[in-house]
Amino acid sequence: MLALVVVAAFGVWILHERWHHTPFEWRTFAASFLRLDWRWIALALVLSVATCYGRALRWAVMLRPLRPHPSVWAIFKATAIGFTAVVLLGRPGEFVRPYLIALKEKVPLSSQLAAWVLERLCDLLAILLVFGFAVSQIQASRASLGHTFRWVLTTGGYVVGILAALCLLLLVMMARFSGVMRSRLVAALGFLPKRHHERVALTVGAFMDGTAATQNQGSAIRLCLYTMLEWGLIVLCFLCLFKSCPETRTFALQDVVIFIGFVAFGSVVQIPGVGGGMQLVAVVVLNELYGISIEVATSLAIVVWIVSFVAIVPVGLGFAFHEGINWRKLRDLEYRAERAQASLEAGLPGEEPTP
Repeated sequence: MLALVVVAAFGVWILHERWHHTPFEWRTFAASFLRLDWRWIALALVLSVATCYGRALRWAVMLRPLRPHPSVWAIFKATAIGFTAVVLLGRPGEFVRPYLIALKEKVPLSSQLAAWVLERLCDLLAILLVFGFAVSQIQASRASLGHTFRWVLTTGGYVVGILAALCLLLLVMMARFSGVMRSRLVAALGFLPKRHHERVALTVGAFMDGTAATQNQGSAIRLCLYTMLEWGLIVLCFLCLFKSCPETRTFALQDVVIFIGFVAFGSVVQIPGVGGGMQLVAVVVLNELYGISIEVATSLAIVVWIVSFVAIVPVGLGFAFHEGINWRKLRDLEYRAERAQASLEAGLPGEEPTP
């Protein structure tokens, strides 16, 4: 973790040397951590972990067509372990969470991969809405638009519109045409040998079952409500983080939402000359839009990253140890999840998780 913080700070230093002629004040950077109000950060940590519980509540809605009474606590533990795997093992750890949920709830892995896709669509729509609000409120806020962000405002509306339309189209297709999509996909793969074709048909059916929550009006409403709850907790978490820093303590709620919107959008769509990465985008937003010194912006961006991304690791490790999962078994879970995913994509036997 320390190495990641050092790498992030070094990356910001490179950007600073590229854009500015003044040296990076490492003493100011270090001192800015001591000026933080750690009571607000502690509250932000609680809210950050609570967002994972919100995700578990939403995932339970997606599970109910297959399991009428899923265990939200078991899903929360799998979510915490899954996000811990992402932090410690990288993006391949994304498959650990649906793999563990499928294992614990005894449902097909393909259905939980479908739930994962549906979750991503809900979050992407939320990001687009937050960014759209940020763009609409930028003129009324204290932010001053610099050259770096002119590209964002110029093209952001088009990108948001296209992505939102694609997300809504996919959700409508899942809700209204799942039967047609299932039959078309199975028919299109009719060239496969009979044994493999039957296996693929079962996999496609299980995948569509994982999106069945969109076909029920009550479940669809709950998905929306839990997505709003999750992102409301995210906003409160960032508000607490801004309250912890003297330079951002007076930020209004709309400034916090603007920051979240630009950072979330910048993480999805890389900003030219800046690239992706939550930490770097956060530094650029704080420095370019709000005029906060690069040293303070860097320290706050690192704290934001740790609280919003790394804070779940102790919780996930605690659950993992309680479940008898050590580092070696966690790596094995990642391997088994990747292997199961590869088997699903190839339509081969053996794709379902086994204890």
